[in-house]
Amino acid sequence: MATTIRAPFAGTLLVYASLFAQTAPKAEFVSSVKCQPCHAETYTRWKKTLMANVLQDVKAKPEAILGDFSKPDPLVTFRKEDIVFTYGSKWKQRYFTKIGNDYFVFPVQWDVKAGVWRRYYVRDGTDWWTVHYPADQMKRPTGPTCDGCHSTNYKIEDNSVTEWNVGCEKCHGAGGAHIKAPSKANIVNPQRLDSVRANDVCIQCHSQGRPLANPFSGRYYDWPVGYQPGDRLNGFWELEEHKLGETTFTHYPDGSAHKNRMQGNDFVASTMHNRGVRCFNCHDVHGTSHSADLIKPGNSMCLQCHGQDSPNGPRGGLAAHTHHAPESAGSQCVECHMPKIAQTIEGNNVRSHTFAFISPAMTDKYKIPNPCTSCHRDKTTEWALKEIQRWPNVSPWRVAK
Repeated sequence: MATTIRAPFAGTLLVYASLFAQTAPKAEFVSSVKCQPCHAETYTRWKKTLMANVLQDVKAKPEAILGDFSKPDPLVTFRKEDIVFTYGSKWKQRYFTKIGNDYFVFPVQWDVKAGVWRRYYVRDGTDWWTVHYPADQMKRPTGPTCDGCHSTNYKIEDNSVTEWNVGCEKCHGAGGAHIKAPSKANIVNPQRLDSVRANDVCIQCHSQGRPLANPFSGRYYDWPVGYQPGDRLNGFWELEEHKLGETTFTHYPDGSAHKNRMQGNDFVASTMHNRGVRCFNCHDVHGTSHSADLIKPGNSMCLQCHGQDSPNGPRGGLAAHTHHAPESAGSQCVECHMPKIAQTIEGNNVRSHTFAFISPAMTDKYKIPNPCTSCHRDKTTEWALKEIQRWPNVSPWRVAK
């Protein structure tokens, strides 16, 4: 028995009626700590990751506050004592306070790299949900706008969570049955899912989009309400549309990400995704000693599949492909194929995940940053195009577009 709900921007979503929900077995969430006894080594690595520490309870860990409160700043209108959670620690840190049954973000953030305070405010005409909430930053609750991705098993009915942060069950599904009788059959392992559903586990939070069935009980949510690992994400979530040829808040004119938290938007449009590559082929979110929790560091990550003798290329070896010295920045795969063009905070960008080379010609036509003049800051796009067109193994027609 089913009811069809039609969203104005997403077509039709099939939502199962309450009769089915009453007869289906109830998933029991138990929290990551219950996974530790059987998965101690993995649990220990995960506990140190950014995933496990997105939000920090400052009562339990006051040292989590990175912002400088030692001297007055006109942007800072609150005290340390008003902070309940910190959000982030790598690029920026924001500060949550609790009002009633929900949390709110103060309108300022600490720029970790620059060591300065910056305003935090989502302006009208940027994120789609701004039209559905008051202009006052302190009247925009994090429950519908943030917390579904910063927690495990967030319940929209009462704003409760099984645990804050990206716990085991965020990626593996409810673990109650598995804890009682461990079996491959009663837990989700993304490695056993098809490539689309496996990547959906990551894309649920690493993408810009909106739920198909918004609003829920009068509130508009900015995360895929109802999705669980193993589901097809497109049954719950629509990726933000881009307008080809236009620069928007979310996209460059070619469709690549203009801002952070869009790795999924980039990746689904890539050749890598089309060929079945999964996020965990490169990243181990349980934690590694490498940047971005990569399985291997630097070029060794890419060259395991793109070696000289591989049909995937590059042909003729690394230096012949890059036309740069092997140990130079110009021979680092990510510098050309994953340039830092998606802004996370002023002056700090994260890497593109389309894996496509951006020609200097695209900078001239559409103002999309290209890796050549982003590195050679004293040079022009005209210089870069002439240099590339001299390379014997590169199509002069392709790089000119």
